[in-house]
Amino acid sequence: MPPLVPGSLAIVVVMSTALLLFRSLPTSHTDVAVTDLGEAGDTQDPGFWNEEDWSIFEAKVSWALGQGLDTLSVGVVMAKIGRSFVGTAYVPGTLEVEGPESLVINFRGLDCVTFVENVFAMSRFVRAAGAGTLLGDRKSAEDFYESILSEHRYRNGQVNGYASRLHYFSDWVGDNHQRGFVRDISAELYGIVDSEAIDFMSTHTDAYARLVDMSNVSLIKEMEERLSAEGRVYVPEDRINEVVQEIHDGDIIAATSTLAGLDVAHTGLALWIDETLHLLHAPLVGEAVQISETSLAERINKIEGQDGIIIARPQDQPRRETTSAREG
Repeated sequence: MPPLVPGSLAIVVVMSTALLLFRSLPTSHTDVAVTDLGEAGDTQDPGFWNEEDWSIFEAKVSWALGQGLDTLSVGVVMAKIGRSFVGTAYVPGTLEVEGPESLVINFRGLDCVTFVENVFAMSRFVRAAGAGTLLGDRKSAEDFYESILSEHRYRNGQVNGYASRLHYFSDWVGDNHQRGFVRDISAELYGIVDSEAIDFMSTHTDAYARLVDMSNVSLIKEMEERLSAEGRVYVPEDRINEVVQEIHDGDIIAATSTLAGLDVAHTGLALWIDETLHLLHAPLVGEAVQISETSLAERINKIEGQDGIIIARPQDQPRRETTSAREG
């Protein structure tokens, strides 16, 4: 992956960073001037499963169950299911659809965050009691999967407008940690506190179509103020090799950002290959889900704009009773 800051123009810096960082792809007129991003988003109706999405889901879950992955820890399952997505196209903006904020299902094209979310949710589906039987009832399987995915993507698992989506990944980690889905182990690995302010979205409102609504801006600002006050713990890039043996297959890796106002520049999954820790991830536009050629530590150290990692370990907690998340 090339450096996070790929060009000299300020607008390119802003747009490229926003593209890598957020599910909420900028949809203002400015992205047309930078690159043709207008066709990147998904045009399907929110809450609707494309036939191809169902086929992909059914095939991957059936394969996982046939391999006995339902008996393994969720992190190991994530590493294996994640590898099955290698070659899937990187597609930004799939969550930016017309109408009220709704859960979007898309396995055909993934960005760095939707890759992590869908692999996590699919792994939890596979490990659920009776997953094989449930897969035979498409409507029930879809509803169950939606309920799991919404638990990861939205604050408290509830779809309640644009601001309920966990736009900043440090917020994603914190919310999922609080509800027991992951454990943020960055502090355990001798991480340090990053207390720099987070305000990218509220200071670049023209880059987000939904932020023409001042009520959304107000809610985003409140969230940013909370995140800024709390700070974040991360392992600096020069310490990654010191703690790498404590990172497991399937751990969620968030590469921290050096750009003002941003917390995380990229996300992926930890993957051990021949005693070397790699990153399994959806890297950038024009590419596909892949395994990093270099080690995780080397990758972070060589990329301008990334200065460390946050590590969140998926937890083998029992699932809750589920409800449909199609509307919100």
